[in-house]
Amino acid sequence: MLDDEATLGEQLEHVIQGLPADTLTLGELLDVFGDEGLLLLTMLLTVVFLIPVSIPGVSTVFGAAILLVGISRLLGRPLWLPSSIRHRALPAAKLRPALQQGMVWVRRLERISRPRRMRTLVDGRARLQLTNLAFILAAVLLMAPFGFVPFSNTLPALALLLYSVGIMQRDGGAVLLGHLANIATIVYFSVLIGGGGVAARELWQRFVA
Repeated sequence: MLDDEATLGEQLEHVIQGLPADTLTLGELLDVFGDEGLLLLTMLLTVVFLIPVSIPGVSTVFGAAILLVGISRLLGRPLWLPSSIRHRALPAAKLRPALQQGMVWVRRLERISRPRRMRTLVDGRARLQLTNLAFILAAVLLMAPFGFVPFSNTLPALALLLYSVGIMQRDGGAVLLGHLANIATIVYFSVLIGGGGVAARELWQRFVA
């Protein structure tokens, strides 16, 4: 069980230390966090993308789960996970060291986060729903098929981490930084897509010349 008196980082560290040695499923993680801890679960699922290590298939599974967390928050309903996602086995042995390294970011955010800072960005249903929509956008960006490109997962994961901290701490500053990370992700992906289109056109012109 999670300790409500512990900091966000301490709660996540406790979960990481308790991961099984071989495999685990998202359903098992959800059982630990429960519906009340969905933002903590999101933080745990995002920290693995904050380091330059790629674990095949994780961004799709984690991104889909985070997307559903965002939708459940937007609609105000309990989280529902498809059986294929809930029961999919994940390599705990590979996840644990990646999660522990990613926890460095959580501890940094804890040091700079200020509860109830810039409250106008988080107070009120309309603003909270806007943040939930931005949260969903970040999850979609995390699932984009650019996992082989440096920072393509890091930027949206950082946005999700900032949104989670901002909502839990009522920290409008963290939410604002999340918006900026989302914008940076969109700009970065636009450059990648634009650059890829130019390269493809040049190759085609050389081929048909």
